[in-house]
Amino acid sequence: YDLYGEHDRYLYNVKQNEEKKAAREAEKARKEAERERKKKAKEMKSNSAKIVVKEIRFGPNTDEHDFQFKLKHAQEFLQEGSKVKATIFFRGRSIMFADQGEKQLLRFAVELEEYGRAESMPSLEGKRMTMMLAPVKKK
Repeated sequence: YDLYGEHDRYLYNVKQNEEKKAAREAEKARKEAERERKKKAKEMKSNSAKIVVKEIRFGPNTDEHDFQFKLKHAQEFLQEGSKVKATIFFRGRSIMFADQGEKQLLRFAVELEEYGRAESMPSLEGKRMTMMLAPVKKK
């Protein structure tokens, strides 16, 4: 029976237990920090403003009543704080009336002037002419 050998083994076990305890504490602190980071990120995401874009589509030869109907919907979207993407789609040979479509989009923007402002002027992309309208900030 070796008294010192037994004593050294005891010291070794104590040291090993202390290291495990320290490692557990460090792991616990790391997980807590990670939890806090995730919680903060989730909170920041919920506080950020979500931008909603609603699209209104019509053709270059849209009738007056249909135009007014679409105008009313766009007005509601702008009042609720959504952006509006006005799109005129050209089918077949109707692309020849691109200037007519542009006039219609500009009229759309002018009639919605008190509810929203034009973010971009009408631009032709392929067979679609689009224009973005953003809501006017309430005072």
